[in-house]
Amino acid sequence: MSKQAWVFPGQGSQSLGMLGELVAEFPSILDTFKQASDVLGYDLWHVVQQDEVKLNQTHITQPALLAASYALYKVLVEQGRELPAYMAGHSLGEYSALVCAGVIKFTDAIKLVEARGQFMQEAVPAGTGAMYAIIGLDDDKIIASCEKAQQETREIVAAVNFNSPGQVVIAGTTQAAKIAAEYCKEQGAKRALPLAVSVPSHCALMQPAADKLAVMLESIEFSEPTIPVINNVDVAAPVAPDAIKLALVKQLYSPVRWTETVLELTKNDVSSLYEIGPGKVLTGLVKRIDKNINGEALNSLASLTAQA
Repeated sequence: MSKQAWVFPGQGSQSLGMLGELVAEFPSILDTFKQASDVLGYDLWHVVQQDEVKLNQTHITQPALLAASYALYKVLVEQGRELPAYMAGHSLGEYSALVCAGVIKFTDAIKLVEARGQFMQEAVPAGTGAMYAIIGLDDDKIIASCEKAQQETREIVAAVNFNSPGQVVIAGTTQAAKIAAEYCKEQGAKRALPLAVSVPSHCALMQPAADKLAVMLESIEFSEPTIPVINNVDVAAPVAPDAIKLALVKQLYSPVRWTETVLELTKNDVSSLYEIGPGKVLTGLVKRIDKNINGEALNSLASLTAQA
């Protein structure tokens, strides 16, 4: 029997004006952003619609994307959509999935991801870390290139986002990441593109951020999920709150195993995957991972008002 999964995007899917065309039809979106703004102490909706510089600051991007994804989730629930068999999220998107699965209260999660963004930024001084998207090279050659660069520089670099076959992101110190990217090109990568990011996410440089996040998580109440959420770290769906918290801590310095996550969903009879949040990044990746999955982003007026 075919099933559906709802997946939630991470950093990089934000855009100025996102969800702006939906509020006339779905005023609850503004209510969701008002809740977030009350927690944050500034007008998050105004930032999302008017201030691109602020929107792209990590500690603001993260709550903005969480609020956008949760607002869309609530619209789908209001529309009477059938809930999915599974949920998952890409990096930050895992927090959106956990909120929608009833694990974390939305207002607690807003505080959590704002702090997560700050912890990540504090862990690595500006200009000392880098990320590259490696296109068209096997995973094992990318991993080997990172290991070679790490040995040569005695600095950190690793493959951190396994997004789809032939699309992997590496992260580390500026020097080590640059050298690893060059080795990837020597190994036959079609492209090695530097990413416009201020934080080298999901590598060992994020350990200080993970330590701070672990302390903060102790004070936040987690519940068992109402819908299984497959996590980035283990490609598993833990139920116990402490196990979910541990996975979120490890996620900061561990790779995002997105290709494996999508394949795990297909093993569990998922044939339709709906992206709940701004953009279409995950929808595009799904087509590269398994062409048999029906992928669709539910974030436009047409898609939100169509019959599920």
